[in-house]
Amino acid sequence: QFKLIVENPEKPVASGLQVTAFVEYYPESEEDLQDRLLLLIEDDIVDIPLLGLIPCCCLEIEPEINFGAVIANSKIISKEISIANHGSASGTFKISYDGVVLLNIEPISGVVDPKSVKMVKVDICTDVPRIIKEVIKVELEGHGCTEVWIKAVVVEQVLKVLGVSCGSILECIDFGPVYFGSSKTEQISLYNESPECMDWVAVLEDNAIGGEMGTDLQRSADAVLQDLSLKNRTRDVDVSTLILCIPSQGTLLPYEKSLVTLCFNWNSYRKFKRDFGVNDSSLKQDYVLFLRFEAVGNKDVYLQALMNPPHRMELALTGSGLPVMLTFNPGPVIKFMDCFLGEQTQVLCTLRNESEYLPVTFSFRKTAHFNISPEKGKIKKKSSKDVIFSFSPHQIGTFKVKQVVDIIGTGLEKNNLQVLKTKSFHQMYLNFIGVCKSKRKNILFKINPGITPMISNATGQFVAVGMEHCTDTAPMAILKSTQTQIHTHWINRNSKGDALTAFPNDRAASIGPSERNKKYRTIFTKTERYNYIDPEFSYTDCERLLKEAHKEYYTDFISSLRQRRLQKDAARQFYIYNNSVNIGLKPAEGLMSPKISIRDFHKEMLQFKMLPLDENSLLTSRKLAAISSESSIKEIWSGLNAMPSSTQEKEDCSLTLTSKQLHQILIGPSTMDFGDVCVYSTTARNLHIINNLLVHIWIQIEIEIDELQQTGPLSQVVPPLTRTHIPIVFETNTPGMFKRSFTYTVNNQHPGHVLVVAKAVSVELELSARELILNPIPGYLAETEFRTTVRVYNPRNHPAQFTWKPVITDRGTAFSIQPAKGFVEAYRDLECEVVWHPGFNSPETGEFNLCVRKGNTIKLKCFAKVTIHI
Repeated sequence: QFKLIVENPEKPVASGLQVTAFVEYYPESEEDLQDRLLLLIEDDIVDIPLLGLIPCCCLEIEPEINFGAVIANSKIISKEISIANHGSASGTFKISYDGVVLLNIEPISGVVDPKSVKMVKVDICTDVPRIIKEVIKVELEGHGCTEVWIKAVVVEQVLKVLGVSCGSILECIDFGPVYFGSSKTEQISLYNESPECMDWVAVLEDNAIGGEMGTDLQRSADAVLQDLSLKNRTRDVDVSTLILCIPSQGTLLPYEKSLVTLCFNWNSYRKFKRDFGVNDSSLKQDYVLFLRFEAVGNKDVYLQALMNPPHRMELALTGSGLPVMLTFNPGPVIKFMDCFLGEQTQVLCTLRNESEYLPVTFSFRKTAHFNISPEKGKIKKKSSKDVIFSFSPHQIGTFKVKQVVDIIGTGLEKNNLQVLKTKSFHQMYLNFIGVCKSKRKNILFKINPGITPMISNATGQFVAVGMEHCTDTAPMAILKSTQTQIHTHWINRNSKGDALTAFPNDRAASIGPSERNKKYRTIFTKTERYNYIDPEFSYTDCERLLKEAHKEYYTDFISSLRQRRLQKDAARQFYIYNNSVNIGLKPAEGLMSPKISIRDFHKEMLQFKMLPLDENSLLTSRKLAAISSESSIKEIWSGLNAMPSSTQEKEDCSLTLTSKQLHQILIGPSTMDFGDVCVYSTTARNLHIINNLLVHIWIQIEIEIDELQQTGPLSQVVPPLTRTHIPIVFETNTPGMFKRSFTYTVNNQHPGHVLVVAKAVSVELELSARELILNPIPGYLAETEFRTTVRVYNPRNHPAQFTWKPVITDRGTAFSIQPAKGFVEAYRDLECEVVWHPGFNSPETGEFNLCVRKGNTIKLKCFAKVTIHI
């Protein structure tokens, strides 16, 4: 079957030349052949083997598919395995699996072309935590049966709260006693013990069982019952400002730890005191709250009782708020003894810390005329400290001073909530009263010898001795000439009121040039006095006019700049409001504010408390419940936009939502179980969407599953605080278990998924009884027909067509049933009547077959109970 085609050379082959020979192989049967070809080169013989092989396939498959560690989030995950054909002919394969873990293997059989690779996709469902170690059998042509292992570890998504120092799981953090107005922080570590990223959010349970807010747990039951009014008022306190969690949301990478700062923040106590009338002298307030850390994801809205809730970790927080109990003896009014200028009086005051739990750090502010020693200090609990108050006046008079005493502690920075700063968180006040008297001094006057000194009285005759503290320069004495008429000359009594009067002894200060527009007159006669103007220092008339023109120019220039700025601002405001709604007018411009009542004010306050707008504050369970009740009122089932249309919708739907915002969007249930569904039938379940945010959200569903193609609409814009739903329609023609998941996105960037579970079954009917006994009706003749009924149930979601077929024996049958055929609607029943016709040779037993079209068959046995009276 080998053929050699060659022309042997007659002459020797020169160097550099070649001889070509062809070997042709033409098999006549499917078998491998072997031969040899002899090549004679002068005296040498070269043996060349010839092999003739039949084309065959060489299939090879990977021995294992390892999904690794995945979380149990009810998602369908897939991996592909390759079947390679290294041969020269096509090869077939066939896959068989009889387990229950794997959902889908595609394809289960096929042909692999030569020198090519065929990919087989294997799906598993991560619905429950477990270890998957399954084997599938693959029959490869020419290779026999091969086993392929499918391995996966499905774990729960675990979020743990660990201690920073110890690294163990924390269940409770005790902040201990903290003064009202101060803060105390503790750090914890959040650990994502799962192989996938996790978005988390912190929620404060302010209505949990076992929680306490504003109660002194050491008080007796009678004292607590008497204080129920305060207890009722504290129920409305927003504790999200009392307990801070920084950060309160975030994302954790697989097996990542993140530090979280918890703060027991009593800085909000002032607002609490103002709103609810709690004074500083109130007893301590104990708090027991629960803070849970949740993984953000699918949340079951209506099926939480039937399904596992999302994973959460609770942390108990305890702490006590204490008032500052610092007393002063004497105090709060401290009166010093009267003293003279330059002297000092002292008062000894005892400061006592009445608190049994915490020390107190004080600091006195500086006050004029009063000294305090020491100015600052620290007093231990149930201890006292002496402080000396000194009164050292620097001037004569009575001094009533409000002395501020700062209580120093730790508080949060406004800009950085993670940093504690030492500052004054509380103030106390003392009233200081001191009187400084003047010493009496006898002043002797001497006769002026005639030379008027620089400082003298009105006549210049007597000079007081003891004025050594006076300055050397003489001030210019000027007053309104209209304010005095003493010794005024009758000629000058009608002088203008703007004329200034110069005292006789102001010559030393009046040498310099004065203003031209002012006139000076003498104090007695009101005679106009000479006004000296120095030409070397004064302005000329031209210079004065030039100065006035220069001043007016810059005044006009500044005025024009202001007008231009106002015009630009007006134009800017016009363009801001230049739209179809405001048409260039500022909203509410010139309108009076409406008058609201106390009831409206409380309603606004409740609405403000209901909506968590501050990103720094914690979400609380009461806030979430209030928002859910608000959004459940606004139910919209149709008429929603498929895409954002208005400017506000486009702006809202382009936002990147935080974990806290995603936590307030409820889309579920996360697993939609359709139960038993008949083939060729259509069943719908609602996917509920609740938007608890104050902005629009855009929901887009992506479905590539043939069984869910009738679902619609696949895109909706949900308004704020609104609830709606999307019908998920399931239809299949293939009996068996169905598990698939489809995905959705929020605002086209936040993904999610929903698992759809169904069992496709055929149409089926059930009977109320498999055996019937027909008894005679009392009072009727024996020849009368025996009757009874049997009920046919349809437990499935599709109408069932049935037919009663009697089983005919050799003796025939004496039983009949009506109706003999018909329909039973979905989830309905139908009553059929069975009749036995008595006769001479009527059989007392009979059978019927209930035949369901494209469904099951049930056998019904009937017995006639005949009683013979003798």
